[in-house]
Amino acid sequence: MLYLGIDQHAKQLTVSLRNEAGDIILRRQVSTEPERCLEFLTKLNEKAGEDGYIAIVEVCGFNDWLLKLLPQHGCVQSILIQPTKKPKIKTDRRDAHSLSELLWVNQHRLRKGEPVRGVRQVVLPSLHHAGSQRVTLLRQQAGRARTRTTNCIKHILRKHNLQWQMPTKTFPSVRAIAWLKVVKLPNCDRVEMDWHLEELERFTRRMESLETQIVQRCVGDPMIDLIRTIPGCGYYSALSLVCRVGDPQRFPKGKSLAHYWGLTPGVNDSGEGTGRRGRITKTGSTMARWILAQITLHCLRHDPVMKSWYKPIRNRRGSKIARVAVMRKLAVIIRNMLVHQQPYFECRDAMLARRRNQMAIKSPAV
Repeated sequence: MLYLGIDQHAKQLTVSLRNEAGDIILRRQVSTEPERCLEFLTKLNEKAGEDGYIAIVEVCGFNDWLLKLLPQHGCVQSILIQPTKKPKIKTDRRDAHSLSELLWVNQHRLRKGEPVRGVRQVVLPSLHHAGSQRVTLLRQQAGRARTRTTNCIKHILRKHNLQWQMPTKTFPSVRAIAWLKVVKLPNCDRVEMDWHLEELERFTRRMESLETQIVQRCVGDPMIDLIRTIPGCGYYSALSLVCRVGDPQRFPKGKSLAHYWGLTPGVNDSGEGTGRRGRITKTGSTMARWILAQITLHCLRHDPVMKSWYKPIRNRRGSKIARVAVMRKLAVIIRNMLVHQQPYFECRDAMLARRRNQMAIKSPAV
């Protein structure tokens, strides 16, 4: 068995290959041109023989083609990990060397998918979940672009104090857009306004198309139906969360999902420290945290039980920290909902009952 560490870039791969004894037998750079890459992988397959080889790669935005190509040329298993902290001396050769050494030292645990301290493994989503992640991300980008365009239009109106003449209070609306197409503006501002109106119409069509795809992906999915029982959670939010959870059984407890999404605080406990908690780690999906932040606002508005839990924290620590605490609580509830197949209110009540029992055991009545 051979162990291959790959430091991937857009135009080249820096590889480090070790044998069963852990000795480096090959290190070189390979062009990502299809012909040269296929030539290298073919020779590597011949060198590995029947046992094949294991590859480890750091995650980046263009791993897809390489992860599809490796199994076709003798790779028994591909392991994807998050990049570690940037060292003071960093080169591609050093990175590939450290990756192959990490793979060889922890080969048994990594092959079984068991955790390795200091290494954050990436679980590849299924094809359906990968497509859902991409669709929801495009929907987020389209919404943000549409908001930027709307703000540019409002800026032009404020520039000439025309916001008072708009036929509707809300924007964008059909009447407001029709009025903006004929409102008198200076020549430069008129041209800019027409551009922004075209962009607004284009992004609106894109959002409608993406919303249709999102609903089609949600039809018949029981996990989506469970997540939609959360107050204020629609198809877009439910699909965004479900496709970023994957298999809920891989999280042993509710706090595991909160930690996976980077919602747990960091700890500085060294020497005579007392375990001081800091800011949340933010090591997981930014999309999942953003969706949870939106759901939290609706949940506090429509769920009196969660709001009563939120208020004491807000009075002690402020509204921002209290909202993050609710997000962390929602992550725990979401994991329990998917594992135990329970709707939101049942899972929430069960979790709060367990918490009351734990507090009663810790502080028995005198």
